[in-house]
Amino acid sequence: MMTEKNASFGDFFILLGFSNWPHLEVVLFVVILIFYLITLIGNLFIIILSHLDSHLHTPMYFFLSNLSFLDLCYTTSSIPQLLVNLWGPEKTISYAGCMVQLYFVLALGTAECVLLVVMSYDRYAAVCRPLHYTVLMHPRFCRLLAAASWVSGFTTSALHSSFTFWIPLCGHRLVDHFFCEVPALLRLSCVDTHANELILMVMSSIFVLIPLILILTSYGAIAWTVLGMQSTTGLQKVFGTCGAHLMVASFFFIPIMCIYLQPPSENSPDQGKFIALFYTVVTPSLNPLIYTLRNKDVRGAVKRLMGWEWGM
Repeated sequence: MMTEKNASFGDFFILLGFSNWPHLEVVLFVVILIFYLITLIGNLFIIILSHLDSHLHTPMYFFLSNLSFLDLCYTTSSIPQLLVNLWGPEKTISYAGCMVQLYFVLALGTAECVLLVVMSYDRYAAVCRPLHYTVLMHPRFCRLLAAASWVSGFTTSALHSSFTFWIPLCGHRLVDHFFCEVPALLRLSCVDTHANELILMVMSSIFVLIPLILILTSYGAIAWTVLGMQSTTGLQKVFGTCGAHLMVASFFFIPIMCIYLQPPSENSPDQGKFIALFYTVVTPSLNPLIYTLRNKDVRGAVKRLMGWEWGM
């Protein structure tokens, strides 16, 4: 009879990652490294620019800076480990390292779900309640909303990650993923995990489905207001800022729903890896590009900053 043995701090896991496709590992290493560098440079650019240019000291760019910092932390919680595993023969991660990685991935992912709702409310207030915008989005209230996003993520992750590591693994060490993620760890268990799967579904519904519904509701109200606008310039500005945010939200929520809103036993591990690559690698690198390429405020800030430097 197999004894129920859980892992301990001296144990380790083997992250199988993409070892089923060894011919792809070098290609994946190069591609993921490029995306990771784009993520670092792009998001740091937004954070620094928003801090240096006084014209960007607005609620929208305050929340965008928070999103950029979240994306930096989110990708760094898993991608460096993936790059090490792709490059060398060692694909291990310590039990403690796996716990820490799972905690931060869950915390930062949850915080981003909440922050995207906050950003949609900011756009709703700017478009639908312009006369009350400065009152509704007071700097103190903005800081409170940002703090609530971070706190909700880290608090929820503490509960959920502890539930995940409480299940006995019976000595199983092979994690069929490239980082420590809940569905992959639940598949290691040698006991019934229906309770954990139910908790996962409930938590995912609260922090994925409900935020998505609130975001769509906000943009539904924005679209209704926009249809009544007469100014072409106003329409273009609204579609520019709101369209960018809606695109970022779609790229983040859709792949996460594919992973977390169905039982792990019904997920294809290989399919899940490539979906996870999208929301951990691709989406954080696209966010800076989506927000800045057609953004006149950002282009103006860059010109002012470059003019100031040349003037020096």
